[in-house]
Amino acid sequence: MFYISLFSEYLKNYMKTRMTYRSDFWIEVLSDLAFNFMNLFFILVVYMHTDALDGWVRAEVIFIYGYFMVPYSVFLCFFNLWDFGNRYIIKGEMDRVLTRPAHNLFQVMLENMNPQALFGAIAGFAVMAYAWTDLDLALSWFDPLMFLLLVAGSVMIYFGIYVSLTSLSLFSDSPTGILPLIWNIQNYGRYPVSIYNGIIRVVLTWVLPFAFVGFYPAAFFLRRETFMTMALLTPVVGLVLMLMSIWIWNIGVRRYRGAGS
Repeated sequence: MFYISLFSEYLKNYMKTRMTYRSDFWIEVLSDLAFNFMNLFFILVVYMHTDALDGWVRAEVIFIYGYFMVPYSVFLCFFNLWDFGNRYIIKGEMDRVLTRPAHNLFQVMLENMNPQALFGAIAGFAVMAYAWTDLDLALSWFDPLMFLLLVAGSVMIYFGIYVSLTSLSLFSDSPTGILPLIWNIQNYGRYPVSIYNGIIRVVLTWVLPFAFVGFYPAAFFLRRETFMTMALLTPVVGLVLMLMSIWIWNIGVRRYRGAGS
């Protein structure tokens, strides 16, 4: 109950602050949506020159991108650690966090909540619905439950990868600068991995498993039997990465020397 009430209070304070400057809030929402739809437009441009990419038609790739938007938006809303190195290491705010009773990672997450990112998830639903209708797919009774399970797994994968990499700042007492590179790599997960060569497929599946945040789960709903097993592994991969990242984070916190040391 303590953590639930803490989450509620942080969310209330965030909304009060952001609603004070409503125009800025909506400008940020619109700019995020515009960025997402620019990526969607790129897919449409590609399919103006071809009917399929390695057997994947336009509506299928659009569906994959729509799915990709949902867990990514949830991740940005609740687990955004993009500025951790600058804010908490260089500016020393981690020292303040460590003096409070709540778990330090939970506090950092709360202080960096970004609820407007959830509009991206809504847009993702809309994109998926369009592609679903275009493909004339049948909706099975288990699809909504599987969607929640697979999205949860995808979010945990984001959490695991980015918390693990962010934790490196705790060991070095300085920003690592690796997050922009990883952000670029994650975008490969919004396209079918079968269009890449073998090395990239291995990296996206087992090294930096971003194929599980877009392609593999989406392939489940597209009834692609070849990738069904990989899709069902999404929650397992997510849980393993999340637990590993928390373990790495806790080790980093114990080794953290503070801003003044």
